[in-house]
Amino acid sequence: MISTNRRLMGAALLAATLGFSANAVVAQESTNRVATKTDWSVFTENSPKECWGVSSPKNTVNSRDGAVVEVQRGDILLFVTFRPGAGANGEVSFTGGYPFASNSTVEVAINGKTYQMSTDGEWAWPADSGADRTILAAMKAGSEAVLTARSGRGTQTKDTFSLMGFTAAMTEAENRCK
Repeated sequence: MISTNRRLMGAALLAATLGFSANAVVAQESTNRVATKTDWSVFTENSPKECWGVSSPKNTVNSRDGAVVEVQRGDILLFVTFRPGAGANGEVSFTGGYPFASNSTVEVAINGKTYQMSTDGEWAWPADSGADRTILAAMKAGSEAVLTARSGRGTQTKDTFSLMGFTAAMTEAENRCK
């Protein structure tokens, strides 16, 4: 089961980055964005101290019964968060813009390997800090991450995130939260 801290952190991150879209032509600027590293942006908060990198997908495909469908989704964002006061040193999280199917997982594919994230509502996280570290290492070595999930309505989603600038963004976020 996903910890309460991770659930609360997800809601706070989304609220702090609303209006952010890495590939939008007219992206609204958040007052706490401190850097942009290619396809990743870095944000900070001071109370409590938090730093995170975030990106939106470069490509999204939604399907039902094997056919591509148009669906309404909220913000689709992939995060990595550093919170020194809570001992979080690179927590991966994902919001797919819809409630995930109950008891489902999100599959993360990077460089031919797959990883699982547990879902809770509209958020997904790796099972523990060891899984966070494994996914982070894969993201630093990869060029894209493909996240596949299923909504509560049965829609399968496939979101492709660029990892261009990821390592630089993580270095920036981690250094700002030391």
